[in-house]
Amino acid sequence: MQVTRRRRRVEKGVSGLLRRRIGRRLPLVTAGTTAVVVAAGTGISFAQTHQFGTDQVGQLTDKGLVISDDQYLSPIGERLVLNNGKIMSSSVSPDGTHLAASVTDGGMALAVVDLKNHRVQQLVGNNAAADLRISGNDVGQEGPTYSPDGTRLWLGQADGYRTFTVNPDGTLANPAFIRIPQDGPRRALASEAVFSPDGSTVYSAVNGQNRVVAIDTATGAVRQSWAVGNAPRDLVLVGGKLYVSNEGGRPAKPGEPTINSYNTQVPADQVTASTTTGTVSVIDLANPAAAVASIDVGLHPTALYARNGAVFVTNTNSDDVSVIDTARDRVVQTIATRPWPEATVGYQPNAVTLTDDGHLLVTLGRANAVAVYRYTTPLEPVSYVGLLPTDYFPAEITSVGNDVLIANTRGIDARRPTTSAGHGTHDTTSSLQRFALPDDKVIRSETGKVFSQNGWTGGSVKLAQGNRAKPVPVPQRLGDPSTIKHVFLIVKENRTYDQVFGDDPRGNGDPSLAQFGENVTPNQHALAKQFGLYDNTYDIGTNSAEGHNWLMQADNPEYTESTAGEYIRSYDTEDDALGHQRTGFIWTGAQAAGRTVRNFGEFHQFLTKPADATWQNLYCDSRNMAATGQDTAYRLASSSPIPSLNSVSVPGFPKYDLGVPDIYRYEIWNRDFQKNGPANLNMFWLSSDHTGGPPNAAAQVADNDLAVGRIVDTISHSRYWKDSAIFVVEDDSQAGLDHVDGHRAPIQIISPWARHGVVDNHYYSQITMIRTIEQILGIRPMNQKDSAASPMRQAFTGKPDLTPFTAVPNRTSLTAGLATPPACGLDTPAPQNPLAAAAPAATVPADKQQLAAQWDEWKSHQRLTGPDAKPDYANPAQMNHFTWYQAHDWKKPYPGEDQIFAPENVPGAFIPPAESDG
Repeated sequence: MQVTRRRRRVEKGVSGLLRRRIGRRLPLVTAGTTAVVVAAGTGISFAQTHQFGTDQVGQLTDKGLVISDDQYLSPIGERLVLNNGKIMSSSVSPDGTHLAASVTDGGMALAVVDLKNHRVQQLVGNNAAADLRISGNDVGQEGPTYSPDGTRLWLGQADGYRTFTVNPDGTLANPAFIRIPQDGPRRALASEAVFSPDGSTVYSAVNGQNRVVAIDTATGAVRQSWAVGNAPRDLVLVGGKLYVSNEGGRPAKPGEPTINSYNTQVPADQVTASTTTGTVSVIDLANPAAAVASIDVGLHPTALYARNGAVFVTNTNSDDVSVIDTARDRVVQTIATRPWPEATVGYQPNAVTLTDDGHLLVTLGRANAVAVYRYTTPLEPVSYVGLLPTDYFPAEITSVGNDVLIANTRGIDARRPTTSAGHGTHDTTSSLQRFALPDDKVIRSETGKVFSQNGWTGGSVKLAQGNRAKPVPVPQRLGDPSTIKHVFLIVKENRTYDQVFGDDPRGNGDPSLAQFGENVTPNQHALAKQFGLYDNTYDIGTNSAEGHNWLMQADNPEYTESTAGEYIRSYDTEDDALGHQRTGFIWTGAQAAGRTVRNFGEFHQFLTKPADATWQNLYCDSRNMAATGQDTAYRLASSSPIPSLNSVSVPGFPKYDLGVPDIYRYEIWNRDFQKNGPANLNMFWLSSDHTGGPPNAAAQVADNDLAVGRIVDTISHSRYWKDSAIFVVEDDSQAGLDHVDGHRAPIQIISPWARHGVVDNHYYSQITMIRTIEQILGIRPMNQKDSAASPMRQAFTGKPDLTPFTAVPNRTSLTAGLATPPACGLDTPAPQNPLAAAAPAATVPADKQQLAAQWDEWKSHQRLTGPDAKPDYANPAQMNHFTWYQAHDWKKPYPGEDQIFAPENVPGAFIPPAESDG
């Protein structure tokens, strides 16, 4: 039995296991050709993401379960949902009775599934609910790995391997650790492990150090080391040769353009910042001193699978599969995995296996599908059969007896059972899917279902015909004129819809979850009244690492998905070439379309600022700039490692740092706006509503709200207003609860061309927003996700209303909660609206002061401020509780709980921080 590895994750307490038999339906809509997947979009009854109508995430419809990334789920076969986490990787035991899955986002590291009884048998991690406790729950991209006799299991972690004894009943015992030493700043980041046939040696892909080592399984000693390509990930042993997929490709040549990836300069394009090579290394174990051979394959080679004289390589960023003839060690066939003719990028093949009857199965992670081919020999071209639907982000596939088993990283989205209080983005799930491979006729019929669930239709991306059409806000064809010339994309941090607009009775809100209502966010509420309230909109990412990618790339690349078990190699992928798709970013697309771009902090990685540029001093400086028109007294410098972004960025606008007020950022932008005017695409990162800086939570959200209001005020009173559109969006919504779904987030569309005063409950997502911006500016979609998305045309009108917006004074003191007052004095807010919920008073009851002091001590270690500030470094469960307590003056327990907890006692504090170096 062959087992394939790739990315994955499961997780923690499996409080709800769901089995479900999914039917097969929909007509044949696909025609295939040898070696290349070609599918016709005819025969699908609804077009693109219009199909969602007013469906909500979590709703089960006749098309399937609605999830947050413009897709429905209705997988073939039987489903087992694993709650509280995401599968990063999985392997089946040699006897086919158990599956071991590495998991993340819930305090567990491993889940052992009894395949015979279709149930989770054991959980391993550092959570108190674990059946077997270990000290660390970080997990690598690949593995775990069973020994040939099934008596041992190895799990890759940050500094080596966690090893276990496998009991006769399949459970794990006797955890131990085999350490691989750090190499300068680079930790091991152990990935795939492969046992020798006799079990005496483990060959390890040491991902962080660009090498493969041979480890003595009895002593843990490293016997041999081979330098390979960049970021080795998967291994497969064929006879006496070891094949290694190098996700970052070959080492750079002298003078070659490069971009950083975990302290290694890898060959990369200077515009798209994506890698330009992919290789498979070949190690001759019979002659270990021989030079390591290298085979060129596609971009981001990830999973390897060997059978019958062939090694199959999933090239995730090339969207194809290389077939290597092991007799000659050369690529003899490349199989394209691009099912939809409208887009050639973004399907993300990430696992592959071959059945006994000759079906080659390739998981397409971002399409929630398995591509099926007929295969005979390496030299005989494959024939395409069709697609089968899966759950959310399939990452592993294997044959177990007569069944196909798929591990789906995100399962049914963030829908694990919670209290009735609401949902959060960290309510993550994963799933195992099992089915007998149907005949080819059924596979072809299921293809239409996959097309429908992804919104793949013909003519999704229409190009201008050359004759000049009449300008409209959102043109039907890319390149046709728009009435809108200047787009402003304002990216904020981490709020759910209910946290901000739960108090607005016009929308579908829950007032009990409204932490920052009208008296904290008067500008956002005023903007929602003047321009529109959107109460069925979704951010897709679980955290900032994912959220900024969805906004800048219309995708969260597979690399970022698969590294979430550690987030050590990189978190936000600004400074990692492996996190970038080959078609680039929204700003590079704008430039390719002949549009100008101006960036204010978004997707930046580096920040320098003077030691005396404290929050208090920058606050006073912003007041002085506003009163006198002078420039800042402090020279901050923010930058990106991506040349194409750095060239269009304003250095003085600071990136994420909660030690910088957003009203300071406004003043820096305003000076540039008054001097230079706007670009066609203007991007902002306003981060104060993340909370956790020197003022308290409500003060920081109020600061963010005021900065947004002032930006809109300035634009709407300028000569550019008549042809401008402002999109305000959170990067993600992880910082609180929402009664509909944790991914539901506030957005705002502000323009003379936006429909005014509406309450819009149509399903929208970050992808549909990005597609709308692309359509306005004539930017080619970046991948299949934004190609399939429907622009938000119904949010716009052909009759402009040029009424400007006047910013509302803040009603919550911007200096509330400061330990040290600013030299220019405390902020005095405007009177609150007596008809709205009162803003927090920033006082701590006497009986809670000791508890609040413990939280202040906790906060001081969370890297929230300064040049080295890290988004989401803080444990999300703790951060959300801390923000809630501050927002309710330490008087009200977190929703669903009956007491206020100290940091170490927070339920869910076992959730690992998104960014962790320790």
